[in-house]
Amino acid sequence: MSLAERSCQAVWHPCTQMKVHERFPPRAIVSAQGPWLVDEQGHRILDAVSSWWVNLFGHGFAPIRDAITDQLGKVDHIMLAGLTHPPVVELSERLSALTGLGHAFYASDGASATEIALKMSAHSWRNRGQLDKHRFIGLQGGYHGETAGALSVTDIPLFREAYGPLVRLSATLPSPDPRYAAPGVSAEAHLQHCIDSLASYLAAHHADTAAIILEPLVQGAAGMGMYSPDYLVAVRRLCDQYQVHWIADEIAVGFGRTGTMFAHQQAIGPGGQAVKPDFICLSKGLTGGVMPMSTVLTTDAVYAAFWDDRTVHGFLHSHSYTGNPLACRAALAVLDTFAARDAQGQDVLARNRQAAAHFTALTAPLRAHPRVRSWRQQGMIWAWDIATDEPTFAARYHRAALDAGLLLRPIGATLYVMPPYVLTPDDQRFLADGLVRVLDQVLAEIDTLPHSTAPVVPVP
Repeated sequence: MSLAERSCQAVWHPCTQMKVHERFPPRAIVSAQGPWLVDEQGHRILDAVSSWWVNLFGHGFAPIRDAITDQLGKVDHIMLAGLTHPPVVELSERLSALTGLGHAFYASDGASATEIALKMSAHSWRNRGQLDKHRFIGLQGGYHGETAGALSVTDIPLFREAYGPLVRLSATLPSPDPRYAAPGVSAEAHLQHCIDSLASYLAAHHADTAAIILEPLVQGAAGMGMYSPDYLVAVRRLCDQYQVHWIADEIAVGFGRTGTMFAHQQAIGPGGQAVKPDFICLSKGLTGGVMPMSTVLTTDAVYAAFWDDRTVHGFLHSHSYTGNPLACRAALAVLDTFAARDAQGQDVLARNRQAAAHFTALTAPLRAHPRVRSWRQQGMIWAWDIATDEPTFAARYHRAALDAGLLLRPIGATLYVMPPYVLTPDDQRFLADGLVRVLDQVLAEIDTLPHSTAPVVPVP
């Protein structure tokens, strides 16, 4: 029995209709190095989506591996309740210095970070005597995880249909992604409409609203929807005006993905300084995609709301592996890598800017493709909306790309790449050429199909 067959019998794969694997078994990966995966038949596959947006510096990255190995010989894990250890203290201090927020609370995944931020916001208002402030705002197309609390602020119809009875849905306000603009409405006018909608909602509901949560600059699960940082400036102003917390979900967009260390840092306020949220949720790239870890950072004011002799006023949340020393050392190695400079005096972000410009130029044929309706790029994220209403497009493209040596997972009719930061020029060329070649193959296959009566996956 093959590894894929054994996996289908023993493993329940995430976000997967397992019956699909009767015809299309999962690809078994037995090794990985840099941006390349190797399956059990020896085929090389370029990891163009960073293994679900987590891998920053390639697989087997020596500084992270060495840091974990060193820590394994010291302390592998201890509980963080009543104890502490050097890696978690240093990591918390360095994250605070980078963001201007502190009091790091650790968990193991992005959805858990969302849960923590939501609970922490509502509980802090409660501790201040504002018991009515326990509702939340999310954005159209927003995604913040798949646990019950995270789903309450996630606007993905598939999840809301399946699990709606289990969650308390939050308010959903218009997304500033210009693809949602009404016909004939400019991006600037749509942005103002979204700001006005938030202002109107807060004017009416601020008394019972604890926080707004959003993905700064790029809404990943909405098909890499990208929007102006001016929206974040308005969010900060309105949250201050109406005493509502702003939770920045930087789980996917942090650590250089959008061109700056953190996405919200591109939003420059009236005083010429970057605006700052009340909470930042981090995960994915936090450990370079090597170990599961997440954290929530917040303000002194939020922390102070819990400072009390009464247990009930403490933050009542815990995870067994909170602040795991091995994961902390991996994260510290990531921060060291960002702080380092090469022989030319460039850091990671500077090298990424050059790599992004080069890859954007290489993908000119894809931008000019007759079936590409729009394209966008933010830092190390690229996306192209494909003109097709075939609901199987994403699955067909994914399978064809694997056969062509590329790991790509379109979202609906949106093709995107979010690769590790270590692609060579040859890797970039291979990816750029493959994007177009696979697209032509899949569209030709779809065009021969009889008219489908299956539900159409819309392009926002």
